[in-house]
Amino acid sequence: MNFFDEVGPGALGSRLRHITDLITSQASQVYGLYHVDIEPRWFPVFYTVASAPDRHVGEIAERIGQTHAAVSQVVKELVRHGLVSVQRGEVDQRRSVVALTEQGAALWPVLQQQVTDVREASEALLSETRHNLWLALEEMEYALSQQSLTSRVKAIRDARVGSQVEVLAYEPQYQADFKQLNVEWIDRYFRVEAADLKALDHPEEYILQRGGYIFLARYQDRIVGTCALLLLEDGSFELAKMAVSPAAQGLGIGMRLGEAAIAQARRLGVRRLYLESNTKLTPALQLYHKLGFRKTVAGQPSPYERCNIQMELLLSPQ
Repeated sequence: MNFFDEVGPGALGSRLRHITDLITSQASQVYGLYHVDIEPRWFPVFYTVASAPDRHVGEIAERIGQTHAAVSQVVKELVRHGLVSVQRGEVDQRRSVVALTEQGAALWPVLQQQVTDVREASEALLSETRHNLWLALEEMEYALSQQSLTSRVKAIRDARVGSQVEVLAYEPQYQADFKQLNVEWIDRYFRVEAADLKALDHPEEYILQRGGYIFLARYQDRIVGTCALLLLEDGSFELAKMAVSPAAQGLGIGMRLGEAAIAQARRLGVRRLYLESNTKLTPALQLYHKLGFRKTVAGQPSPYERCNIQMELLLSPQ
């Protein structure tokens, strides 16, 4: 069993590179048949310049789906080989346009014939396969434009990790974890305040006995995250003390904790959840938005210096 048989679609990128290397190697031989002295990787740029002259690098890059930097590099190589020239545009002097030189123009009819022959040969090649690779590539490019491979892998990873995460109710044995997780992130960005230590050192007194709740996330036998619901005077709850260990961030654990807290609030018939944060904490704010929280100015002044944004989630009509 070779590597591709063993790994299967998990090696999709490697398989595509293997096919690309194979075709590129054979394409070099094809150029030799026609005595066309250009590199295969130059072809998209040269073809675009020849068929649609006086375009600037940005337009060429957009047309062939490559980066501006990659196209600039190819243009430099084509200039060194005397096949194209770069000049200031007549309409917009700030932009340089690329055009064929006499040497490049002489090469263009031969390359056009080569393209025609290669297209015919490629169509014959595709007809020998059960699945039309060209059409399949179009479908794959469209699917990837709708959802990237990265996001697809992340969704599967998060679902797997999510099935291994346990959301636990607070017990006294977890007090040290509860404090460490919160102190860790506060110290990283701000400073621990007296109001923090009251709740972190005495969570039973300042959170649980006042009608609140504490949730912890356990993953691979370690407490890696926590959050709390603090009962407010108006009967609503504040989502607070949200923290995830740096070693476990990016695994969707914050989302699991937030969802557990919201589910508890719904069971209690709570109308409104409230939270305080800081605009410096971009990932946290993104998480809160995903959970449904929106910015509000209806909150009371915060006891924390670091708070510069207040958010709320309305769970039922007023």
